[in-house]
Amino acid sequence: MVRRVFIAVSVLLSVLVLGTVGYMIIGGWSLLDALYMTVITVATVGFREVRPLTPVGQLFTIGLVLVGVGALGYSFATFVEFLVEGHLRGLLEERRMRKVISNLSDHHIIAGLGRVGSVVARALNEEGARYVAIDTNEEALLDATGEGAAVIKGDATDESVLVAAGVERARSLITTLDSDADNLFVTLTARGLNPRLFIVARSSAESTEAKLRKAGADRVLTPTVIGGRRMATMVLHPVVSDYLDLVTRTDKVEFRLEEMALPAHSMLAGRSLADLGIRERTGAYVLAVHTSAGGINTNPSADTVLHANDRIVVLGTPAQLEALAIEVEARA
Repeated sequence: MVRRVFIAVSVLLSVLVLGTVGYMIIGGWSLLDALYMTVITVATVGFREVRPLTPVGQLFTIGLVLVGVGALGYSFATFVEFLVEGHLRGLLEERRMRKVISNLSDHHIIAGLGRVGSVVARALNEEGARYVAIDTNEEALLDATGEGAAVIKGDATDESVLVAAGVERARSLITTLDSDADNLFVTLTARGLNPRLFIVARSSAESTEAKLRKAGADRVLTPTVIGGRRMATMVLHPVVSDYLDLVTRTDKVEFRLEEMALPAHSMLAGRSLADLGIRERTGAYVLAVHTSAGGINTNPSADTVLHANDRIVVLGTPAQLEALAIEVEARA
């Protein structure tokens, strides 16, 4: 639609220029007189001629009226359509959204708001996380906007769209497009734009997982595989499955699982779990330690020493986790 408006304005300006130049050549008129005559002719306001017209001038005026009225009518109709259909409002909203996104940093990006992507968006909303959603479906983007998300209408496989979403400043990218080839391309492009980006990719088949990891994905999930395993767990270990649901959902539950990173200045760094007494002081449980070297201690003992840049997986109530978070950030 914007292209049509541009064409309409260009046609109208071309007619004005042509008429002005024509009167200057045919009648030897000044620029102002020629422009004035062209405007009143195209607008059909019914004013008298600026100067007497020669037969050639009269024929030129007839042609200018026919062409000018058509150009004016087309331009007016296009502009009215532009306003009525909300394109102007859409452009203003798009400009506002781009300004919002340009001010974001350390945010998340969701590529694709389909069945999987929409669930991801809801989860991020529940956590109050800042994210930018990319999709070509206007209805999906409208729903995301209603939830307060920043959105971009476009193809996530397009590098310029990822740049517009602030991928170079983002913390993570989650690509949930329907095609494995598209997810692979998004992963590869995003990794090239931001080497520090944490990328989670969706795959439709297990055979694609290795390719996505080679392309730069930090984590690869296959919904069908995860769903099948989860169903098996529900049948074989229903109590365990219910417990995991309890601690991994944040809506109206007592306990939550959280991951916390220990900064270099943390008072917890360089001390053992026994020495820290985290359970006694905060009430939270340390379930696992992901070391800065890349290892995972899934059952840390009391003599396990925490180090700077380690990540601890903890379980507790929101109040207990908040108390622990304060200690994690406290300086030694």
